[in-house]
Amino acid sequence: MIRIVIAEDQRMLLGALGSLLSLEDDMEVVGKAANGEEAIKLVKQLKPDVCIMDIEMPGKSGLEAAEELKENGCKVIILTTFARTGYFQRALKAKVSGYLLKDSPSEELASSIRSIMKGRKIYAPELMDDFYSEENPLTEREKEVLELVAEGKNTKEIAEQLQIKNGTVRNYISTIFEKLEVKNRIEAISQSKEKGWFK
Repeated sequence: MIRIVIAEDQRMLLGALGSLLSLEDDMEVVGKAANGEEAIKLVKQLKPDVCIMDIEMPGKSGLEAAEELKENGCKVIILTTFARTGYFQRALKAKVSGYLLKDSPSEELASSIRSIMKGRKIYAPELMDDFYSEENPLTEREKEVLELVAEGKNTKEIAEQLQIKNGTVRNYISTIFEKLEVKNRIEAISQSKEKGWFK
């Protein structure tokens, strides 16, 4: 039996989701929460297999709760009306197992839960399209510099390899930070990896 906790601040939707999933032979809704804080408490207390979470809830949002539950062993599925790339990126960082949109058919939710229990990750296709169609703002040279940074090379080594001055490398790196809106090398590398920009 797949044990499920649902966190949703709209009571009617919370009830409907609970009823729908309870109709499945292999699923049992063991707890319902109206916000992120309640969801965290219920997950710690009931140790469900899956927690289905809305994003925008009072107090603690679904994403904040997902970030807190990252190491908990419970698989988190975000179920939301928001197909926003920024939210999706945060959800990926929180290692959620699924990110589905509320306008998907209900049988899709049940089959996604089963797939996630088998270790798969399920993300709404429209989000993946937006996510990967995002253009890389870096020039070819900037990409080269960032890839060498990702390999762990320092400014001097990059300058030697690309046969340019140390100062030029530093300029490239600060331009990369600016374009990617990040503060340091680690953030620049992880953002590029997440967006699938590295070869």
